[in-house]
Amino acid sequence: MGLDIRMPIGIIFSLYGIILIIYGAVADKSIFQEKSLGVNIDLWWGLALLVFGVFMGALAFRASRSRES
Repeated sequence: MGLDIRMPIGIIFSLYGIILIIYGAVADKSIFQEKSLGVNIDLWWGLALLVFGVFMGALAFRASRSRES
């Protein structure tokens, strides 16, 4: 069966991660001082989502390579 859900999941999580990273980088710093004890939550969660998306994409790529051989 050729359906591997890891690639679309990896793409979606990577895109959401990139969007959050960009938002966290350009957002007003006073928001984080007031709401989250000075921690840029959007930036950190964006990085986490991007890492997870790349990991899922790598797993899908590895599975497709092993299927070809």
